[in-house]
Amino acid sequence: MLTIDVGNSDTSIAVYDMDAGSTTSDDGLLEHWRIGTHSDRTTDEFASIMSSFFDLAELRLSDVRGMIFASGVPRAKASLRDFADRYLDVTPIAIGPGIKTGMAIEYDNPPELGADRIVNAVAAYELYGGPAIVVDFGTGTNYDIVSERGSFMGGAIAPGIEISLDALFDNASALASIELVEPRSVIGKSTSEALQSGTLYGYAASVDGMVDRYRQELGEETVVVATGGLADVIAPVASRIDHVDGFLTLHGLRLVYFRNV
Repeated sequence: MLTIDVGNSDTSIAVYDMDAGSTTSDDGLLEHWRIGTHSDRTTDEFASIMSSFFDLAELRLSDVRGMIFASGVPRAKASLRDFADRYLDVTPIAIGPGIKTGMAIEYDNPPELGADRIVNAVAAYELYGGPAIVVDFGTGTNYDIVSERGSFMGGAIAPGIEISLDALFDNASALASIELVEPRSVIGKSTSEALQSGTLYGYAASVDGMVDRYRQELGEETVVVATGGLADVIAPVASRIDHVDGFLTLHGLRLVYFRNV
């Protein structure tokens, strides 16, 4: 099975064994890749990339028996459908209205809810139970809240780490890009260390503060799951994150696939 999550900045791809169990997000995971998202990438260009990946992993596109994707980039949806039709000969499932997720949505306008937020919530509840908070470190930092009974309650969206830094560097010519690693001390002794401290500890404190506010409403037993490209960077310096799950979204797609076939 091919699962694809098209984000605004990156596209995450995984190949799962359809006959394997799914008690963890990497059960049955055969291979995974991350590429940049380009809305103008053609079907044939995407097929060329996938063919190369499959060859390197000693897998065959012809063996793919199912495909599901979530896309926050509207133009990518048509290319993925065309790719599935021409190169896989399968009918893909796209996360959107009418898809069975097995989760009640307590959102004022469900159609505007991002597809990745839904599948993250589905996966978190399946793996860790509820109530749960998913913190997804992507282009934006998403907080997705799942109730004790497994309903999507809502959440929050904040500017992501990388776009915040990009905006800072674009508007402060004296500041240079930094490597996102933990500085020697929270008290930075150089401009680069000050930036590292403000970014890492500042975002970690933001996450911890948001979690504290959510737990006031949900209860102290609420589990917190981090995912996304920078989860491994922030989780070690945050104090409220219980689990880091890099395959949460892709696993959520897998779960939703089996609820619709």
